[in-house]
Amino acid sequence: MEVKTMKQLLKNTDGRRIHFANQFDKSLKYYFNKNDITNRNNGESKLNESGKNEPLRRADNRVSSNFHQLLVDQEAGYVATVPPTIDVEDDTLNDKIKDALGDNFNLRLNQMVVDASNAGVAWLHYWIDDSGQFRYGIVPPDQVVPIYSSDLDRKLLALRRSYKQLDPDTGKYFKVHEYWTDKDVTVFKSTMPDYGDLSLYSDRFTLYDVTSGDETGTGAVLEHQLRRIPFIAFPKNKYRRPELLKYKGLIDVYDNVYNGFVNDVDDIQQVVLILTNYGGEDLSSFMKALKEDHAIKMDSVGPGDKSGVDKLTIDIPVEARNTLLEVTKSDLFVEAQGINPTDFKEIGNASGTAIRALYGHLELKASITESYFRDALTELVRAILTWLKVSDADSRKINQTWTRTAIQNDLEQAQIVAQLAQYTSDEAIAKGNPIVDDPQQELQDRQDDIVKRDGYANPDALDDLGGEDDDES
Repeated sequence: MEVKTMKQLLKNTDGRRIHFANQFDKSLKYYFNKNDITNRNNGESKLNESGKNEPLRRADNRVSSNFHQLLVDQEAGYVATVPPTIDVEDDTLNDKIKDALGDNFNLRLNQMVVDASNAGVAWLHYWIDDSGQFRYGIVPPDQVVPIYSSDLDRKLLALRRSYKQLDPDTGKYFKVHEYWTDKDVTVFKSTMPDYGDLSLYSDRFTLYDVTSGDETGTGAVLEHQLRRIPFIAFPKNKYRRPELLKYKGLIDVYDNVYNGFVNDVDDIQQVVLILTNYGGEDLSSFMKALKEDHAIKMDSVGPGDKSGVDKLTIDIPVEARNTLLEVTKSDLFVEAQGINPTDFKEIGNASGTAIRALYGHLELKASITESYFRDALTELVRAILTWLKVSDADSRKINQTWTRTAIQNDLEQAQIVAQLAQYTSDEAIAKGNPIVDDPQQELQDRQDDIVKRDGYANPDALDDLGGEDDDES
């Protein structure tokens, strides 16, 4: 792509990028407990008993509630603590895919759920490193601007990625702009906001001779040989809307009421005395007499005189505020489709049905997240299969088994498994066993136990567990 064309593309996509980045930034602030209530304190929660210049309303406490981080991490932990099991109906390929995804795949998946909740969509980038190994990483969502086709297929035609990079020679930052297609990537750089000095990043890549492997110089264009744009979107929902937009107003209401409550508690300690017909010379003598003599002198003008000392205080509507806080908090967890942690105190030794009811709203939200993540994960697995040179990489059936992390009644679940054991397949029993984390490994362990105990004397038992008989082995 030419510099002039790229400059025009950057300007045309800036409006969408800035709007997206602003929403993501707002979500991150609430995720890091920097709610709007703390804007005056640069995002820091602070107690300030004398923040206002008013006689009765001096307190200006600003403490934010961390509901957003709780709700986001709640879903991420529920959906992605245990990574989904990938099955392409070939045990050897399954192991290779698992190795390519790596031991920390669940952590990366957890981070993508967090990113998708805060931005509406998470982005993953994959590549082949110098040693020929498949690699992938999570890209901050505000760096990516996808360019889709306008038809119903919504095919990803190209992708813009912009980010800051430090120049070690000058100690200053400059902007890097990558333009990706299904064939190559072209890299540009700039320092001016309007891209007036946009130029090709000519030393971004080291170029090699394909035949000899010798270095031939540097360039701004790299042919990646991946046959598709190596970025995968993990959407949170159909419209890619951040979760915060559903309940931000309720969080702000809670913060306002709560901090108003705290302010009133501080302000109630400020008592204003009203003096009528005080007989002293000035207020200093009044304070001295009150402190030393515990008495003050008042002038009386006769019957009906109202001379004396009154106090002006603040009444706190405690019951009304407590009710409003509870109602707001309850509505917040309903709108956010989360679980109020205080609800766990009431379940005790509840049945599995009661526990599932408690997780009902969260399960609904998690199921939607899973459905969109499934498609994205399938695309990632197909990219790994392509790297492994599997002939039917684009058409092979890919099965995914997702596991929720939730409180459950293990005794009740174990009783169900025991009652159904003689009527259900070993694979289903392994998946339903509450003490088993990896059903496939459990089946393999059971097969190994049978071999150790009986050798190959009982081939039918091995067949039931997915094993092979003597002839086939």
